[in-house]
Amino acid sequence: MNELTPLDNPVEALKASFRLHASGVAIVTCSSPDGKPVGFTATSVTSLGATPPLVSFNVARGSSSWPSLEKAEFVALHTLGVSNLELANRMAADHTKRFEPNDWHKDARGIPLLHGVTSVLILKIRQIVEVESNAVVICDVVEGFVGAEQAPLLYHQRSYVTVDKLA
Repeated sequence: MNELTPLDNPVEALKASFRLHASGVAIVTCSSPDGKPVGFTATSVTSLGATPPLVSFNVARGSSSWPSLEKAEFVALHTLGVSNLELANRMAADHTKRFEPNDWHKDARGIPLLHGVTSVLILKIRQIVEVESNAVVICDVVEGFVGAEQAPLLYHQRSYVTVDKLA
């Protein structure tokens, strides 16, 4: 049996546990009220179910994206593969430089869509639940676009990783 180390501090227990839990990497984009592109790298994305098609993600309310996100009606969820490592890093770094390269365009709703990702879901925000200094954003899937499959980009032990072969 695997021996587990007890951690009495709940904050440290949470951090240590989720460092050991690999999660998929995605990017959420929207437009600010004045039409500027806004986006961030997210590892807290999950499907809530297919009937109806719902997705959720979490965001810190102190983030640079929050003021635009809380006012947005629609967002785009981009799933990433191993070829999107640079994009994941850029969208997690300085918010003023996230859209500097010309690797995106706006759709008919004005939502920034990134090129070269594995898929994009257009989401309509259904509900935002504020919890302490964070928020859970629950969205309806409106439409989707699927690209080429590639090795997944994962976040594990505070680093981006991938797998060659799935178990």
